[in-house]
Amino acid sequence: MKTLQYIKTKNLKKYKNLKEECYEANLELPKLGLVLFTFGNVSAVDRREGVFAIKPSGVPYEKLKVEDMVVMDFDAKLVEGRMRPSSDTKTHALLYKTWNDIGGITHTHSTYAVAWAQAGKDIPIFGTTHADHTHQDIPCAAVLSDEMIQGDYEFETGNQILNVFKERGLSHLEMEMVLLQNHGPFSWGKDAAKSVYNAAVLEEVAKMAQLTLAINPETPRLKETLKNKHFQRKHGKDAYYGQGC
Repeated sequence: MKTLQYIKTKNLKKYKNLKEECYEANLELPKLGLVLFTFGNVSAVDRREGVFAIKPSGVPYEKLKVEDMVVMDFDAKLVEGRMRPSSDTKTHALLYKTWNDIGGITHTHSTYAVAWAQAGKDIPIFGTTHADHTHQDIPCAAVLSDEMIQGDYEFETGNQILNVFKERGLSHLEMEMVLLQNHGPFSWGKDAAKSVYNAAVLEEVAKMAQLTLAINPETPRLKETLKNKHFQRKHGKDAYYGQGC
């Protein structure tokens, strides 16, 4: 008969690679200047097992260990871990459950992205840096209603992200980032590392847009031909940016 210790050890080994991916991605946030103190979190998914690993709540990045990462299922129920998961866990879980083709999610409180979120404004597409990653304004989802805030807040945060994508007819594969009014940014990607990359891009684009408007408040959006050219050369069927496979 297998002992509890044997089962526990087996589970630790089972999720070792997932926890390592999550851990490494979280450590990138302070390196990239996207978090302060314990702000923010990254999660990484294992679709085969139907679970994801996420940063534990309130633990400083410099004190994180691989074994601290908490494994949850898509209903935000604990699968393996000794610490309390991020307070944003239900948001991550809902996005994973709904969008079954994403592999990592990042949430930060980076300065410029949060400034746009607090202003409740989409980030307009002014230049080719923005267009290289998405060919539309980065959406800002409306602030949650009182009922949503007083209810299952983190779950409803996920719903608000899903709602803005549905209402605007956006593809989460073409727009891998969003702002939540009065809150901050979320980003995702094919894996945890790509979600962090997208968080860094979002912060930089937010900064560029703010500086652009400070220089010229009447700056027009990028024209369609240039916008589409830059997006398609990286993401279209005949993409030629980079070295390919």
